[in-house]
Amino acid sequence: MCSKVILPSSIVEVFETLLSSAAIIVDEEAGNPSWQSRADFYITCILSCLPWGGAELIEQVPDEFERVMVGVQSYLSIRRHSQDIGFTVFDSDEDKFLEEKDFVEDLWDRIQVLSNNGWKTDSVSRPHLSFEAQLVTGKSHSLSPISCPELPEPSTLLTAFSRGREKHQVQLKYPQRLRRLNIFSSEKAENMQPIDRFIVEEYLLDVLHFFNGCRKECASYMVGLPVPFRYEYLMAETIFSQILLLPQPPFKPIYYTLVIIDLCKALPGAFPAVVAGAVRALFDRIADLDMECRTRLILWFSHHLSNFQCIWPWEEWAYVKDLPKWAPQRVFVQEVLEREVRLSYWDKIKQSIENAPALEQLLPPRGGPNFKYIIEDSQEGMEGHTLSKELNSMIRARKTAREITLWVEENIIPLHGFNVALEVVVQTFLDIGSKSFTHLITVLERYGQVIAKLCTDQDKQILLLEEVSSYWKNNTQMTAIAIDRMMGYRLISNLSIVRWVLSPSNINQFHTSDRPWEILRNSLNKTYNRVTDLRKEIQSLKKSVLLAEEATVKAMKEYEAAESKLDVVDDQPVQSEKPGRLKRLKGYVEKAKDDETSIQESLEAKEALLARALEENKALFFSLYKSFKDVLMERLPPVSADGKLPKLRTANVDSVTIDSEPSTMDVDHDDGKTDNSQSNGERVFHSYTTGEQEQWCLCTLGYVKAFSRQYASEIWPHIDTLDSEVFAGDVHPLFRNAAYAVSHFVLSKKKEKNIKSVSGEIRVYVLMQVVIPV
Repeated sequence: MCSKVILPSSIVEVFETLLSSAAIIVDEEAGNPSWQSRADFYITCILSCLPWGGAELIEQVPDEFERVMVGVQSYLSIRRHSQDIGFTVFDSDEDKFLEEKDFVEDLWDRIQVLSNNGWKTDSVSRPHLSFEAQLVTGKSHSLSPISCPELPEPSTLLTAFSRGREKHQVQLKYPQRLRRLNIFSSEKAENMQPIDRFIVEEYLLDVLHFFNGCRKECASYMVGLPVPFRYEYLMAETIFSQILLLPQPPFKPIYYTLVIIDLCKALPGAFPAVVAGAVRALFDRIADLDMECRTRLILWFSHHLSNFQCIWPWEEWAYVKDLPKWAPQRVFVQEVLEREVRLSYWDKIKQSIENAPALEQLLPPRGGPNFKYIIEDSQEGMEGHTLSKELNSMIRARKTAREITLWVEENIIPLHGFNVALEVVVQTFLDIGSKSFTHLITVLERYGQVIAKLCTDQDKQILLLEEVSSYWKNNTQMTAIAIDRMMGYRLISNLSIVRWVLSPSNINQFHTSDRPWEILRNSLNKTYNRVTDLRKEIQSLKKSVLLAEEATVKAMKEYEAAESKLDVVDDQPVQSEKPGRLKRLKGYVEKAKDDETSIQESLEAKEALLARALEENKALFFSLYKSFKDVLMERLPPVSADGKLPKLRTANVDSVTIDSEPSTMDVDHDDGKTDNSQSNGERVFHSYTTGEQEQWCLCTLGYVKAFSRQYASEIWPHIDTLDSEVFAGDVHPLFRNAAYAVSHFVLSKKKEKNIKSVSGEIRVYVLMQVVIPV
């Protein structure tokens, strides 16, 4: 439009079409407010255009443009305030959270400021102005009319769950592109106007989207945006907001990791310091960080450090050693070091923290196996050692799985019992497979049936998990890999893993280690991916069935047409086609029918597998929530007599100032010069005053919310049954709130009052301003 290719009136017509549809969607009587995400998407499309074309619209079609602005304002007066507690990066006080403006409201405020400034902004390039004389003589065109999708009929069952299910489906189709993460103080954006932040965010998100397969080009364009101010801090906030975006980022986290690495290399004097500042800011608020976001931050930070020789001023965080073992900052440092060891090796990571020797206590063990039969220090150990040695010899002699199974059943179980038999088999197999990942896979492929024959039910599989955990107690990574592979070979069920993770042997680690949560996450992910893959395969097969049916019909028509061709010879009709061609066409028909039947059978088989997988899914989530309920009900503090929920978080008021060596940081200025800025050598930190039981509850509830959010699509079909069988009765409200966090309709008191007081006149006004002109 700015280049005179499209008429301004045509753009306004598009805006009005979107506005009319949005106004109808949020109307309580004529629309379906559960689909507000679609309406917000339409309004965001309109507002997002205005920084680039608002000045031309107000100049060329002022009346029509003013009508659009009034329509947007009217829409905002009747829509519901949209803030999903379940998708916030930081767990904060609910009253404060409800007062914050959502993305659409915030964008509208920025557009209002831009309008008051005469639609002038320096962050939008306007190359068309240089060619205005030539462009004016060109011919402008009208856009074809657009039509918005029809609004589905509202659910006949107007329950909270039906509305929540519908809202979830809409949010999947119209996700919010950005949830701002305000890491730095507003002083870092002192040269920006309010709209500049939105414009730069749009630039950055577009570059990340269009160059997602070319990280170097992506970083190159990100550092060269056409804006007249520095934006490194905003760039860091935008990238971290995508890494921590809930329920999931648009791209795999590894993409953002590589982009940050390339940006640090492209801006060596500025961006590494900004990234370090972001890490410090997030570290200071780690106690309030969502559990899933905390895991993502650990994975990103450890990977990032491994690409920069594991260099970090660990002395700044040395004080965490003196914090309680459940303090989130201490656990964060501990998990980052553990992940770094996975990406490097133990001695290298120990060397990297030599300036903070106190942190050596947080390093993981060296990671070697814990083989029970390596020492013959007792009669029991001698017996196990002998049996393990004999089993090892059988494996080296290439005995079959059936022969080993018979040997276990005849020589170990009758004399020593099942537990000893399982211990000998698992310890020996794992010891043979401990040399490498390939050795482990080979052992499980050849002799997995021995374990399957022994562990036929959940109780025995839990004993199997205990043995795996015992053997690899010094190596979290190998524990997770071994259990994941055993689940892949169906030696262990996902139900057994849920029961084991949430058993007394593991629950005491929930707030001090990521070890049990990693195993549980892997189990749920594998189950979810299995269902997702089956659905994709079924969709592909359905398309193949349609193509096969078309091929069959086409072959039949060709055969029938050839067969119907007749010639008259001696007054008698005879086939005009050669017998060889008819035979060949008939063969094509038979082959097409066979192919169609084969694909149809494959489709039916996949649908049967999907039905079975969905039943397993249902049982898995029922078991998961029941187990969470059991462990949480024992530990959550009771609700007060007046119904007030207990507060698990306490203010960390004890602050300590420590002296540290002044750090020097290179910072680039706008004029290209570089100077060295020094810190004052003091760092203030807060001791962690939340009790151990409260922290355990916070971590466990955090993971309940994370799992509910991540697997919401699989949980919603069973939510009514879950509510009646798991969440009914005397379930603790904190547990219920965590599980249902993603389905909350959050309304501020002010907005709720506005919605209830909307009169028929406002609705008629909106429709007159928007629908009638269109």
